[in-house]
Amino acid sequence: MKRPISFFVHHQGRGHARRTMAIVREFSADRPVSVMTADPSLFDGFEREIEIIALPDMIGADVPTPALFDQPTPSVMHCVPMGVVEMRQTMRRILDHLDDIDAGLFVIDVSAELALLSRIASVPAVKIRMHGDRNDPGHRGAYEACVGMLAPFDEALEQEDYPASLREKTFYSGGLCTTAAEVPSREAARRRLGLDPDREIVVALTGGGGSGTPYAPLTVAARAAPQTLFITVGPLRREGHETDFANLVNHGWVENVIDYLAASDIVLASAGDNTVHEIAMLERPFIVAPEWRYFGEQTRKAERLAMLGAAVDMPVWPADFAGWQSILERARALDVSQLSRLYERDAAARAAQWLEACVDRLWAGAAETEATLDDVPARVTPLNASRS
Repeated sequence: MKRPISFFVHHQGRGHARRTMAIVREFSADRPVSVMTADPSLFDGFEREIEIIALPDMIGADVPTPALFDQPTPSVMHCVPMGVVEMRQTMRRILDHLDDIDAGLFVIDVSAELALLSRIASVPAVKIRMHGDRNDPGHRGAYEACVGMLAPFDEALEQEDYPASLREKTFYSGGLCTTAAEVPSREAARRRLGLDPDREIVVALTGGGGSGTPYAPLTVAARAAPQTLFITVGPLRREGHETDFANLVNHGWVENVIDYLAASDIVLASAGDNTVHEIAMLERPFIVAPEWRYFGEQTRKAERLAMLGAAVDMPVWPADFAGWQSILERARALDVSQLSRLYERDAAARAAQWLEACVDRLWAGAAETEATLDDVPARVTPLNASRS
């Protein structure tokens, strides 16, 4: 029997779950797979047979006392409040499951603390890589604790300041896009959506991981480019004082996002992993508006995209006509091949093959065992007696 692979999937937004599903689809049919997440509904309808382990939702969990809340966080960790029942239950449930299935590999998407926990528990771990300023002790410790890292992007998109020693531990799958829907042509998409076949269309896209597209700046864009149709897809962030314009249309959540992107001439979106590679797959000029994320994840990725000539970096939304006109002109002048080369059609399959090869290599020649506490020799020193 093949060694099981277990995933931890963060439930903020949908990207982590969709990436996991894309990779798991490509695993060998006889590979045992499990997923641990605080939102099992993210995997509703997933066609691959996997085991789902529900974890407590630690986000917003209460710290019982002010004295516990005052305890400083160790530099090697990021978010470890004390006395939180949900956190204790989460860690116990994760360790119990890894032990129950005798996990061969723990894939973490994402948590620095769980990489350390996995190493302490003697379970080989692979951490999904993200962009950002992550040279702090917590991230460095997590990376060093892992047997390898999986970067779901092209190596060309790697940050120049990422340490060479950790780059050597990283497998770059190429740009991983989780979109499985058929991609229509620009003309077919516009017919399907009832859009003018000739008018310039800018689609502003926001996913579920952020606070929404800021609407007020787009009203300025609509006035700055009255011949252009601006369409928003996903949630909006309104301030209440905006004036609507006929060339600014809001569609909110839609099931057929790919149709809107295919119908576009320019896409304005954040720097989420799947979003970047979806736009790269479609070969559309890309205005990247990085959203705030921990450790500057999207900011650093947007900077790298701009450095490669793959996108126009828009860290601040223009508040005047000239600013928007300049942004749009720069987007129209982009060489879309610089972005499209960052997309890899077989990225999920490459990631799956690497993970399976990793676990098989690590456990090659190991005997099938089911150790229990009864098997532990009496001469082993109990952990609570250790002086290390």
